[in-house]
Amino acid sequence: MKKYMHDLVITANEKLNNQYFLLKLTLNSTLPDMLPGQFAEVLIDDSPTTFLRRPISINYVDKQKNELWLLVQKVGDGTIKMAEYPIGKTLNLVYPLGNSFSNLLPNKKNVLLIGGGVGIAPMLMLGADLKEKGFEPVFLLGARSEKDLLELTDFTQYGQVFTTTEDGSHGEKGYVTQHSILTKQKFDKIYTCGPTPMMKAVASYATKNGIECEASLENMMACGIGACLCCVEDTKDGHKCVCTEGPVFNIKDLKWQI
Repeated sequence: MKKYMHDLVITANEKLNNQYFLLKLTLNSTLPDMLPGQFAEVLIDDSPTTFLRRPISINYVDKQKNELWLLVQKVGDGTIKMAEYPIGKTLNLVYPLGNSFSNLLPNKKNVLLIGGGVGIAPMLMLGADLKEKGFEPVFLLGARSEKDLLELTDFTQYGQVFTTTEDGSHGEKGYVTQHSILTKQKFDKIYTCGPTPMMKAVASYATKNGIECEASLENMMACGIGACLCCVEDTKDGHKCVCTEGPVFNIKDLKWQI
């Protein structure tokens, strides 16, 4: 898929809680095609301690409004600076980068999308894509507490939503792999993104139950084009750059101890 370097204009900067915010951006022409699971490298040119672009998952594309959504967690100087950006500011993006989640086969009717923390970001676009193709995705979203559960209203537009929180403040108490939906319903395929320990637990569940599973890795991707090698993941076929040969991998190809 063709890659672009574009200057996009911020149309909204929504504070979701103290740690997360949602940037909505538009282009003066029609946005290029993007696929669920891909990401953008964002240039932050006004932070003296931020030298490299920041990789941000594509959260959603609103084709009617010609908007690209980026769900961002404040984890360092660069993303903290981004949280302060006003409407009308221009951001330079290189996008869409990486591969995408594979298409769901017609016989795979029951599909579960599991997201944790900021890893829910690609799940929204994936869920919208599956819904558009006639599937009924089920979402399982995990967080530390109720205030850390993001975009729930958006997710409910595309499928049934279940949640877990570590403190029990929303949904079932515990981790996503402990949710009762996993024992009540049989799934044909699982897509997941989130903290590595969570994804490894999901992969273990999928393997033990014979369920196909794809995971979107969150390795640090400084360049986005496979040049810096800081995102390399050891797979069964050797070392692969997550930014170019991922971020989405079939769990069967990963050397996870599951």
